[in-house]
Amino acid sequence: MSTGRPRGPYAKTAARRKVILDAALAAYAEAGSRAVSIKDIADRAGLSYAGVLHHFGSREALLTAVLEARDAAAAETYGEEAALWRTDMLAANRETPGLVKLFVDLVAAGAEPGHPAHGFFVERYRTLRRRLSRALAGRPPADERPAPTGDPDPEWAARVLLAATDGLQVQWLLDPASTDIPDDIARLRDVLLDALDRAAAPDRD
Repeated sequence: MSTGRPRGPYAKTAARRKVILDAALAAYAEAGSRAVSIKDIADRAGLSYAGVLHHFGSREALLTAVLEARDAAAAETYGEEAALWRTDMLAANRETPGLVKLFVDLVAAGAEPGHPAHGFFVERYRTLRRRLSRALAGRPPADERPAPTGDPDPEWAARVLLAATDGLQVQWLLDPASTDIPDDIARLRDVLLDALDRAAAPDRD
């Protein structure tokens, strides 16, 4: 039994889906705060509006596939296990605010169990928690890690605390068993307070 590449209609369908996804990624990467329509994507892909939806079924399913493709491209570029140390990956997001906005918009909608993106986000967070936990457990010694870019300060701690609070609420909506928000935030608060105390200590090295 052959296990080679798909042929005939299947190969054409896969190729056409890739063309559409590439067009959508480019459209969102260049969009900034401007909305991207299915027509924008269709025009880039050289297809009709109906032709684009034919391959994905709905706008929501297409946008979910766009985020899946973005994650796959990031994993290929930076490595699946390197996310903890690769802040350059996060810096690259500043060049594609349209994709960041798409993620924020879709993760909010995907909190609804019936939304096409719901399963993607649930599995995405489960996978990332597992990978990051493994990376943290196997962390290199302190002297082999990148040097800190600055001392902790209250403004930085506030940003981190707000980001964690908002992010944990999203994860809780998607998968209620994944987090105990009050406990997680209390533990993070203590870590941040300890970091601020150490940074302010007069006898620190």
